[in-house]
Amino acid sequence: MPDNDQHIIADLKDENKRNLAFHMLVKTYQERLYWHIRKIVLNHDDADDVLQNTFMKVWRNIDTFREESSLFTWLYRIATNESITFLNSKKRKSLLPLNDESEYLLENLASDPYFEGDKIQLKLQEAIVRLPEKQRLVFNMKYFDEMKYDDMAEILDTSVGALKASYHHAVKKVEEFLKNND
Repeated sequence: MPDNDQHIIADLKDENKRNLAFHMLVKTYQERLYWHIRKIVLNHDDADDVLQNTFMKVWRNIDTFREESSLFTWLYRIATNESITFLNSKKRKSLLPLNDESEYLLENLASDPYFEGDKIQLKLQEAIVRLPEKQRLVFNMKYFDEMKYDDMAEILDTSVGALKASYHHAVKKVEEFLKNND
């Protein structure tokens, strides 16, 4: 674990230093977590909400962090779970059939005024959105975040072999979509 993370964790667990340490944690990880969440929920405002929920959960649960994983991994796991919970909540509220999540996400992407990509990037995002949830998570973490399989396995609580298979299938589906939707 990086020295900076060790100091942040120690200070977070110290009542007298907690506020300053939390500010440092947010400053250190806010942007990376935002983009991780954004790739899952695809909307700026939703990503901001999920990011805020993530940091609130971190604040409430820092005393239970056992340091068995890195701070980065723990934060990503919380952010991933909060993102999935958020999407599931949206699905329930809008009474979408389970297989319509990709349509909801596509609408989010198309209507997001903060999306700055060109047509090619939009097409890639459309291909990614159409992936099953786990393949989408794995693809984003590997392709965009260049995350190691070991870290992903810890965050998603699955085996490296399963992740490699998911990524392989995701890449094939994305390639197929892009080829067939010029």
